[in-house]
Amino acid sequence: MARQIVVRDKWSEMLARAKPDPSPSQSPWLNSGHNLLLALSLAAAWVALEWTRGWLMSGFGWNGLGIALHRTWPLVQIAEFTGTAGVTFLVAFCNIILTTTARRIWEETRTRAMRPHFDLTLTLVALVAIFLLGVGAVQTRQPTRSLHVALVQANVPRAEKFDIRYKQTIFDKFSRLSELALSSSSAVDLLIWPESAMPAPVRSDQETFDFISDIAASNNVDLLLGAIEEEPHQVFNAALLFTPENEPQVYRKVHLVPFGEFVPFRHSFPLFAKIVGDQVPEDFDAGTEFTVFQLSHNHGRVAPLICFEDTVGELTRQFVVRGADFFANVTNDGWFLRSAGSRQHLANAVFRCVENRRPMVRAANTGITCFVNEFGRVTEMLRNDQGSIFEEGTLIGDVSIATEPTMTFYAQHGELFAEICTALALTILLGKSAQFARQRYR
Repeated sequence: MARQIVVRDKWSEMLARAKPDPSPSQSPWLNSGHNLLLALSLAAAWVALEWTRGWLMSGFGWNGLGIALHRTWPLVQIAEFTGTAGVTFLVAFCNIILTTTARRIWEETRTRAMRPHFDLTLTLVALVAIFLLGVGAVQTRQPTRSLHVALVQANVPRAEKFDIRYKQTIFDKFSRLSELALSSSSAVDLLIWPESAMPAPVRSDQETFDFISDIAASNNVDLLLGAIEEEPHQVFNAALLFTPENEPQVYRKVHLVPFGEFVPFRHSFPLFAKIVGDQVPEDFDAGTEFTVFQLSHNHGRVAPLICFEDTVGELTRQFVVRGADFFANVTNDGWFLRSAGSRQHLANAVFRCVENRRPMVRAANTGITCFVNEFGRVTEMLRNDQGSIFEEGTLIGDVSIATEPTMTFYAQHGELFAEICTALALTILLGKSAQFARQRYR
């Protein structure tokens, strides 16, 4: 009998040790400091991963977490200081605090001990403050001047776009749409065609060169378009600006799309090339200069962004540092067909306007062709009578350019916030690893 009592006492002791201590002080979820530190650590780690993805293997920073707020314009204005990374941090931090708060309430229900939720309170205060700062930023406007711009969306099928047999058909389409745009509005300062508008290399093919030059000269308008550039043993995805009097200005795309315009490690790691197959038979060559185009009649300086370059913050700011007054994105996006890809592209692009406080115009082959102001709000978008963004057409509007453009914190310092988050995440990771190692081998 005595032995049974002893066994039962030991069993009760083991059960007591296995059960969590109901004391509030023993649960880390009831500690506001713990929850704030956890949110800070995980949000910084998320930003670090997105930042790494933005440069690894040349980088493809498409659809970061913060892009989800692209229509919530008051909250995204912090990108002027932090870049998209700051919006990503905000989304991650707030969601982690909500999660820890839910766990905390459950713990408090079990222990029947309520404590102040300083972590949730501080997060809500910070969220309201960011919202109010965003509203104030949008209401602060600089003196501007207007530039009259016409955008052409030709909707050339993918099967015809790079086929020289359709050259005349493409000439006719761009000639008709450009005439429609220029005749329907007076004094257009800049006409823009999309990426790879012509099937032949513009400066190497005399017929194509003359066709474009004649349109610019006869209509006394600057014409910006995407084109293929060929040099001996090199091929570039490029943008050109034709003016009525001067030789065309050329920008060669600096940031190529991995697995779209080139295959990383094609020769040192052939497996990548085999996986891609004939979708990317050869690589484009990357440009090396961030060329800013000077419009005629001192109408301004434009940054020619090609394809997904308007999704890369660090690249886009290089044009602003070199004096760009606004952005012009020429893109194809026909590869997306009628999927959400075109809308996602635009959602990423609007952050470049907020980060640098510069407006943007976008001329796409199949959508989305639009105007975006310096606060990241789409002011005009090309749609047909049924509301589709994927049909051919023209869009005409005014770009408001600051008479005395300033440099934002982001334009001056780039991804500093993301770099700080990365350093913080690595520091915490190393600290926790060292702590775990000490406990393990103690």
